[in-house]
Amino acid sequence: EPVAKYGTLDVTFDYDSQEQKLLVTVTAVTDIPTYSRTGGSSWQVHLVLLPIKKQRAKTSIQRGPCPVFTETFKFNHVESEMIGNYAVCFRLYSVRRMKKERIVGEKIFYLTKLNLQGKMSVPVILEPSYSLPGCDSQMSMSEVSCSESTSSCQSLVHGSAPEILIGLLYNATTGRLSAEVIKGSHFKNLAANRPPNTYVKLTLLNSMGQEMSKCKTSIRRGQPNPVYKETFVFQVALFQLSDVTLILSVYNKRSMKRKEMIGWISLGLNSSGEDELNHWTEMKESKGQQVCRWHTLLES
Repeated sequence: EPVAKYGTLDVTFDYDSQEQKLLVTVTAVTDIPTYSRTGGSSWQVHLVLLPIKKQRAKTSIQRGPCPVFTETFKFNHVESEMIGNYAVCFRLYSVRRMKKERIVGEKIFYLTKLNLQGKMSVPVILEPSYSLPGCDSQMSMSEVSCSESTSSCQSLVHGSAPEILIGLLYNATTGRLSAEVIKGSHFKNLAANRPPNTYVKLTLLNSMGQEMSKCKTSIRRGQPNPVYKETFVFQVALFQLSDVTLILSVYNKRSMKRKEMIGWISLGLNSSGEDELNHWTEMKESKGQQVCRWHTLLES
């Protein structure tokens, strides 16, 4: 069986451990799908440094079946002793005039494969974008995955209340709080009889209720029981951990930019209930192990 092509990037990594900087050169793209599959003849590559996602870059737009970019991007503060925690997400977009750019393929390249000094050229073979949890999140790198058989991963209610399965993990050494949105159940489209198109928004608040950070999952279309498996990492110092609140809101994305909230929960300082408070406490006591729990969503 021929492997379907989603693009192959010609990439050179150059890491300087003393400067703690990573140079990524995107030279060219080959194996681009045909025009009939993508509807595009202009291309652009987007790069994101994971897991923090603050450092992003994109190439210029180039035309043709084998576009050449030869553009170098610099990512700073990549610590050599933490190199295994970093990855670069590459996404190839088809750019069409007067239309929204369309993702063709993507790949998360883990920097564990990197030479710690000197250059390294590799082909980065892109995959269809729906097979990855999305580069707006860190891939599910949870140290202990939540097995379906464990009691904590069984759905709480066998009724029809919408619920969400969340994995929490806190690393006191790095000050990283990881929240994995694993899956939902019984999500409904309130206005219509068809299954909803949902995403989950995460907002981290300080003790004064001010927003520290926010992010959201990619959209799962037409699924009442969507699987997300997307992990988001927040920088929270140990002394702050008792003073922050993490709010998760589930939205149904309707047409023409309209959205409706299916429900929400909050964890941490202002937990929305006892289950949420207990989950947060268990996470703090679990010494870097992921804790998974189902939560029933509150109506907005």
